[in-house]
Amino acid sequence: MRLFRSLTLLLTLATPAAFADDLYQIEMILVRQNAVPAIVSRAAPEDWAAGAQPISPESLRTPSLNGEVEKLTASNDYTVLLHKAWQQNLGEEASKIAVSDGTEQFGQFPIEGTLSLKLGRFTDVDADFWVNQIDSNGLVTASERLKQESHTKNGLLNFLDNGHLGLLIKITSLTAPAPRPVPDEIPD
Repeated sequence: MRLFRSLTLLLTLATPAAFADDLYQIEMILVRQNAVPAIVSRAAPEDWAAGAQPISPESLRTPSLNGEVEKLTASNDYTVLLHKAWQQNLGEEASKIAVSDGTEQFGQFPIEGTLSLKLGRFTDVDADFWVNQIDSNGLVTASERLKQESHTKNGLLNFLDNGHLGLLIKITSLTAPAPRPVPDEIPD
């Protein structure tokens, strides 16, 4: 019985650490694939953020994937629409972030969308982005939409292909120890 109580106490102490959120850097690049014809969908809904938390200015970070952006920009195959980096806590509960770019007009942006992120063996990513055409009255007249779900591997650059729009995303732990270097030779 004493062993059972000790085991229960040990599990109680260890469990919160297993479910605690960790700090991650998220970096995303939204691109248009120029060789693929644009698919114009219905206009983006007015409630595009649907309860998602906006990225706080304090959590914005300097992007590190500038080399990839330069390669994409130099190519005629892609147009870079958005490039942002920020840090946030991620855990086993999904967190939904609102991402936007451009001048807001009546609650709409030229580029707007949400990212829902949930940690597991891989990070579950649910991306829903709109690239809007806004008229002189500030009304959305047409939109292109990227709606894609993926299981991404942390620390690597992942590509979510949605036809004419694509999303490059890299999710990097800021709290996990750096991986050990691979030895040149494996000792006998």
